[in-house]
Amino acid sequence: MQKRTLGQSLEVSAIGLGCMGINFHRGEAMETKDAIALLRGAFERGVTFFDTAEAYGPFSNEEIVGEALAPVRDRVVIATKFGFTEGEPGKGLDSRPERIRQVAEASLKRLRTNHIDLFYQHRVDPKVPMEDVAGTVKQLIAEGKVRHFGLSEAGEQSIRAAHAVQPVAALQSEYSLFWRTSETDVLPVLEELGIGFVPFSPLGRGFLTGAITASTEFGAHDQRNNNPYLSAENRAANAPVVDAVRRIATEKGATPAQVALAWLLGRKPWIVPIPGTTKLSRLDENIGAVELAFGPKDVAEIDAVFAAIEVHGNRYAAATQAQVDRR
Repeated sequence: MQKRTLGQSLEVSAIGLGCMGINFHRGEAMETKDAIALLRGAFERGVTFFDTAEAYGPFSNEEIVGEALAPVRDRVVIATKFGFTEGEPGKGLDSRPERIRQVAEASLKRLRTNHIDLFYQHRVDPKVPMEDVAGTVKQLIAEGKVRHFGLSEAGEQSIRAAHAVQPVAALQSEYSLFWRTSETDVLPVLEELGIGFVPFSPLGRGFLTGAITASTEFGAHDQRNNNPYLSAENRAANAPVVDAVRRIATEKGATPAQVALAWLLGRKPWIVPIPGTTKLSRLDENIGAVELAFGPKDVAEIDAVFAAIEVHGNRYAAATQAQVDRR
């Protein structure tokens, strides 16, 4: 597995693993033993970057990640997050300094570790000055409980304010061939400040793989029911996106998922996508994207194809969108 650097010094595998879906957000949770086997299988294949959060579960996702990676803790990078009231997104935001400290202590225990490699603010909290948030994480870094600071779904103003207090190693936001707003509103400032970028949902929540069609029915507890761009109507309207990826994959002798991930890797050397999966076969497929090694010419050709394709629908319903509108 190739390595990449987030920020100034955080070295991670070129493709990480988003752990949310192993027991949260996609409906049926994996059996714990199967989830542990998946995470350990990822490490055996060269993945060293694992993404979790207190809000996933809440709490149980961190426990599974901690148990799975305990035997190799000194050889992996674990990212987790703070920022929701009592760890539950439905209860609103809470990035007060005392709450950040509470989350850090609780996450350390659940993750079975003495330090958090990358500690993200999950969502910008308009009630708490970013200087206070960054200052609290700066203190945790000085105490050795956190190694690096990250932001999720933050905009330029928040990124600059945070970075001025404590260097930000990485920003995490949605970015894929299916959803590209990051290109204009955050990528330029990240490049200017030397901050890494960690795209979540790099496969368009599975849509770019071609496995989801207009007739697909999500389970009752699958959160994709709440993504407007994945409504049945919009899936039909967005079919040209999938068709284009499939054509390019055929030309490259790869799968659609590999094309989508290789395109991200080819855009910037400091971009590290974190696709999630519950299957080792899909994990192997995703890791194979590294071998495609798309250069500027490949990326430009793909960009030209997608320049004329419109994506229908927003990614979140209005209430959730209000939390992620970048500030």
